[in-house]
Amino acid sequence: MVFSYKTRNEEIQKVQDEELDLLVIGGGITGAGVAVQAAASGMKTALVEMQDFAEGTSSRSTKLVHGGIRYLKTFDVEVVNDTVKERANVQHIAPHIPKPDPMLLPIYDEAGATFNMFSAKVAMDLYDRLAGVTGKFANYTLNKSEVLEREPQLEKEGLQGGGVYLDFRNNDSRLVIENIKKAHEDGARVLNKVKVVKITHDQQGMVNGADVQDVISGRNFHINAKVVINTSGPWTDEVRDLDKKDDLSDQMRPTKGVHLVVDKEKLNVPQPTYFDTGENDGRMIFVVPREDKTYFGTTDTDYHGDLKHPKVTQEDVDYLLRIVNRRYPDAKIGLDDIEASWAGLRPLITANGGSDYNGGGGGSEKLSDESFNKVVNTTKEYLEDDAKRDDVEKAIQEADSAQDSGEVDPSQISRGSSLEEASDGLVTLSGGKITDYRLMAEGALKKINEKLDSQFDLIDSKEYPVSGGDIDPDNVDEEIKKLAKQAQDKGLNEKDALYLANLYGSNLPTVLTYDEPIKGLSQRDSFSLNYALNEELVLTPVDYFLRRTNFILFIRDELDALEQPVLDKMAEFYQWSDEEKANYQKELAEVVAESDLKELKEDEYRE
Repeated sequence: MVFSYKTRNEEIQKVQDEELDLLVIGGGITGAGVAVQAAASGMKTALVEMQDFAEGTSSRSTKLVHGGIRYLKTFDVEVVNDTVKERANVQHIAPHIPKPDPMLLPIYDEAGATFNMFSAKVAMDLYDRLAGVTGKFANYTLNKSEVLEREPQLEKEGLQGGGVYLDFRNNDSRLVIENIKKAHEDGARVLNKVKVVKITHDQQGMVNGADVQDVISGRNFHINAKVVINTSGPWTDEVRDLDKKDDLSDQMRPTKGVHLVVDKEKLNVPQPTYFDTGENDGRMIFVVPREDKTYFGTTDTDYHGDLKHPKVTQEDVDYLLRIVNRRYPDAKIGLDDIEASWAGLRPLITANGGSDYNGGGGGSEKLSDESFNKVVNTTKEYLEDDAKRDDVEKAIQEADSAQDSGEVDPSQISRGSSLEEASDGLVTLSGGKITDYRLMAEGALKKINEKLDSQFDLIDSKEYPVSGGDIDPDNVDEEIKKLAKQAQDKGLNEKDALYLANLYGSNLPTVLTYDEPIKGLSQRDSFSLNYALNEELVLTPVDYFLRRTNFILFIRDELDALEQPVLDKMAEFYQWSDEEKANYQKELAEVVAESDLKELKEDEYRE
């Protein structure tokens, strides 16, 4: 089934003429996860997103399905256990997106260090046991010289050695769109650039839908639904404010994370690397190779600005460059070396109101050295089968913890999720993180089905692949190579064929049917753009370059040559007026300039 501007217009008409079982507000990963499970279970479902799918938080993450090994520092065993198991579930249903990528963990002898060599090894062993990791992906340790042989640019002073353990890289926006496409395939009415303006109620004062506005046409209409769920991430409280009968208090405390991209020749790392900042601030930084680039982040600061438009500031850049240049002293990265950037908001909950899958309980809890060592030793005995799990649990329970005084640091705020229902029936699913999206949606669907008198047989979402995910999750590399061969048979070279196979998974054969050449574009990019227009509801050049593909972030070298051909094709496809085309061209230029940090670079030049 096609998924395009044409189907969007048809569904705007249809959604006004039917009573839905469920209306989902928010088209990030949480809303997409709810929509795909609801539609697959037979619920009449609609999803509305005021921007593009994944335009907010869900395209602005660290782009990892991270196992959360750092939470073993305080022995949040259940947190890590849930996280790594759920990561495996996500990889199972979307095998072409999360890919295994062992992480290097350099260990430094310095104040505030998360791990020393001993505790790191214990943590990694426990991590592997929780995740069921064996064979080639099992963790191992490196001495100082072995770490430096692998990454010679790393800071030598204080380096003790390191560990290597399994983690997964991710394409966050693609994970969202593949869920969205599957929901649409199963009958959901899925609408981007449609904004909720009011939550509506029946005569008994219970939520019965929403008044919405098509942002493109400016036209208002009503969507009638038996259940409405708010999955709007950082906008959770704003959506609640549209419900005049919502009696729940505000709960969100968004923090901002920033990532910067440089060419791999400037900072060449062989694998993702994860280390303490060295500033004794409780944070850790990722440095990740991707395409022919390297990106690093993240910051973690409270955010009180425009939720729709978080920006990278000079302070953010200074912080990350200071840390990365300390850890890689020969890199000498400056502002002008930054080729791309992004800033995103984490939908953190001020007081954890539900399951917490990412560690921390809302405070800056610390174990005393004595308690920490006792837990480490007991855990080591457990891993060697000399102690029982009960012994570990007892050691953790007996550990002395002290709550730091003063304000809670945003890095320590719970990344937990919350599922709440207001007295008027509005359901809100908030918090969490990408790794948890399927599990969060599963919990929400149980509640929604109860509200619908349990009339639906809910699917087993652990066994329900997303769009593009119909490949063997235990044999991904071979499956991708077979798919790529089909693209090579169409005339693409091996590199371009693998690029498309990894991007689209089992949808590649459909992509290859869109073989109309586009003037100014290569065969690879003609396939991609034609498919995005007809099957991925891409509405603007920014949608295409930033969220259906990663040209703006990681293929910046090719972007300038592609902008005009893509703009021309979209103008033809949508029959834009000259004014509309100029507006979209201006929007693209502004987004690219912001990613390039053009304003900061100009300010530095003027100084």
